[in-house]
Amino acid sequence: MITARQSRAARALLGWTQETLADKAQISLTALKRLESESRLDVYETTRDQVRRAFEGSGIIFLNPDQGIGVLLVDEKHRRSPPLL
Repeated sequence: MITARQSRAARALLGWTQETLADKAQISLTALKRLESESRLDVYETTRDQVRRAFEGSGIIFLNPDQGIGVLLVDEKHRRSPPLL
């Protein structure tokens, strides 16, 4: 599950505004503001999933809880490509 802090951090790494992310994730700006709120407002799981997919498609990796909460940006030239057969 993406946390409010992870979403804000990922946006900062990509240089995206809330409007940009809402557009790329195909969600409303209001839904994104709820997700990024520190007030722990209810957000549909589908909204979180769309945000996650938008970030991951742009090189963001969400760190697992056993690694700590965080995000990592892997730029295009360092992304793994499928092995050649």
